[in-house]
Amino acid sequence: MTARNFKNLTVISHPVIDDRLAVLRHIGTSQQDFKKNLREIAQLMTFEITRYLKTKEVDIETPIEKTTANRLTNGDPIIIPILRAGLGLSEGISEILTNSPIGHIGVCRDEKTKRPKEYLVKLPSDLLDREILVVDPMLATGYSALHAIDLLVDKGVKVKNISLTILVAAPEGVQTIQDKYPDLKIYAAALDRELNENAYIMPGLGDAGDRIFGT
Repeated sequence: MTARNFKNLTVISHPVIDDRLAVLRHIGTSQQDFKKNLREIAQLMTFEITRYLKTKEVDIETPIEKTTANRLTNGDPIIIPILRAGLGLSEGISEILTNSPIGHIGVCRDEKTKRPKEYLVKLPSDLLDREILVVDPMLATGYSALHAIDLLVDKGVKVKNISLTILVAAPEGVQTIQDKYPDLKIYAAALDRELNENAYIMPGLGDAGDRIFGT
């Protein structure tokens, strides 16, 4: 599988993102440097993942004169990291989208079934009125992200208002999402080769949560 098989996957290609991602992949990168480079990639990706947001023209007054300017129609989008690894990526995004509400969906992977187990849901009250960025560094099997998207859709959120922001994706994970939600926008810094027998991304960068939190 390659990126051309996935019509709604955008792999954000940028020399600085590629450089920082190389640091994240390296086995010798320290916890501190891992978090720093992850945050920088998230900030750079934010400009691409918010490109589709709608704006409206409003009247303002500068120190010189009255004029018009463009503001986001519904304000900054809601950021929803999938815990725990999603926190590392959402931190960088929220440094750009400083007015974004932040919700949390906590899931852990059952190592036998490779399926997600939910342990926390805490979401803003205005879900139906905002664009939503679901955030997770790794899209491996895709089941955790799918669980989060299903949860939002069950609460009445329209699929067109949801996008998924990923650091490293596996083709299998992208396929999982697009099989059920073919119109959902997916953004990634890289599309890797495949999953191994333990459902880890190859070549990947290991367990993002462990490397972020030093566990």
